[in-house]
Amino acid sequence: METSPRFTLASTTLDAPDARELAGFYRALLGWQVKEDVADWVLLTSPGGGAGVSFQTEPEFVRPVWPTAPGEPQMMAHLDIEVDDLPSAVAHATSLGAVLADFQPQDGVRVLLDPVGHPFCLFIHEAPDAG
Repeated sequence: METSPRFTLASTTLDAPDARELAGFYRALLGWQVKEDVADWVLLTSPGGGAGVSFQTEPEFVRPVWPTAPGEPQMMAHLDIEVDDLPSAVAHATSLGAVLADFQPQDGVRVLLDPVGHPFCLFIHEAPDAG
């Protein structure tokens, strides 16, 4: 029987005009640590372990548009970040440079744009009804 090789997601990478600047925003937002910082690339990791988030300088970066619109640069991925207090988390994120998106598609979730325009979602995990 053939065995498959091991696959482990190490990180998700976001492009930016300046990797260090965007990494600084997420480091302050998440409270994560810089694990690697090399020319044009930074890796943040959670103190609790697991996959990290990387930032890569892309000189041709084009800010995505949210919500998507025909013919405009679209987001290719976004981060979902669980919080314990949604209003306080939104206030903290905006104090660091995020912007609350005009379009909010769901109750209980807030879409924000990081300083270079990547959408990310803050949400509170709702426990399923026990009844």
